Amino acid sequence: MSSPRKVVVVGAGPVGCLAAMAFAKLGWQVEVFEGRPGKAANQQRSINLAISHRGIAALEAVNPGLVQRFIDTVIPMRGRMIHNSKGDLDSQLYDKNGQCINSIDRALLNEVLLQEAATIRNISIFFNHKVIAADFIERHITVRNSESGEEYSVNFDLCIGADGSYSIIRRQLMRVVRMDYQQEYIKHEYIELKMPAGIDADGKATFLLDPNHLHIWPRHSFMLIALPNKDKTFTCTLFAPTSDFDRLNTPENILAWFKLHFPDALSVIGEKILVEDFTRNPRSPLICTKSKPYHFEDCAIILGDAAHSMVPFYGQGLNCGLEDVRILMTLLLQEGVKPMSPSNKVGSTNGVDQSLARVLARYSDTRHEDLIAICDLAMDN
Repeated sequence: MSSPRKVVVVGAGPVGCLAAMAFAKLGWQVEVFEGRPGKAANQQRSINLAISHRGIAALEAVNPGLVQRFIDTVIPMRGRMIHNSKGDLDSQLYDKNGQCINSIDRALLNEVLLQEAATIRNISIFFNHKVIAADFIERHITVRNSESGEEYSVNFDLCIGADGSYSIIRRQLMRVVRMDYQQEYIKHEYIELKMPAGIDADGKATFLLDPNHLHIWPRHSFMLIALPNKDKTFTCTLFAPTSDFDRLNTPENILAWFKLHFPDALSVIGEKILVEDFTRNPRSPLICTKSKPYHFEDCAIILGDAAHSMVPFYGQGLNCGLEDVRILMTLLLQEGVKPMSPSNKVGSTNGVDQSLARVLARYSDTRHEDLIAICDLAMDN
């Protein structure tokens, strides 16, 4: 009797978790390997997520019940609120018919996806297990248990790299695929800040800005944005050239710069909180990567940032990663790829499952143009 094929997913972020659930739903045996501890996997430092229709559609395609769980935690943002240098406001609605994007805490999104994946019987998740090598000819990955130091091999039928911008799976794919690859660091970095909740007349927490807008303070070569959270705070992100950040090296310089460029934001963030966050929180680089193809034969594919990390100015990076999973799942269903190990050689050549190989090749060919377009739009936005 044939047994389910095994897919190994490298990376337990949102894209990796959704991919694991998609393949489990299709009947595959799934093993997920994550180098970080379990709690760290959903507490990664990141820009707040604006989840759009493409992200929601991907969640719904894999698990319709997930969507309602997330909708209950998001805050709809119906437009941009532009704050000019004089403090004047300009509301710019996204859609005349009321469509919107939604602010959600990325750690919460990852936590819910991890919890859901952990309840599925044909998914096993291994934290503190870092993938250090992959052999796509022999179909195995080498994993290091960071707690014991043990290294061992794990066999697979299909390997999915969802391990981010610095993907080990992408690097290993380059050894067997003539991959076109481009990486670009832009001159900007970002730092996250927090805008506290206010207190209303009844002593209850309240938003200090309109919560149904994405707030933007554009200032030529730098900008500040703010996304609302359920606890009435805002997560703020400052994007600026590295040279500007280098000059903001004392509390006095930080406050003077904000008073000059973002006086209205400073008044609601507060000087003490601003200085504490600015001096404590790390600065992070912004990177754009492009690659093609995304696959090798019938045994490996990269998704999400591993394939196409983009700058966050268009707010679609993770949405595209989730959409990657939906599109791959759709192609697998269209081709009729079976989860069971083939009991004979029908449909295979030199051990390659031709139907699965066609799906991965079709994904690379049809997905690439869209992803390059969104990467370029994000850079130009």
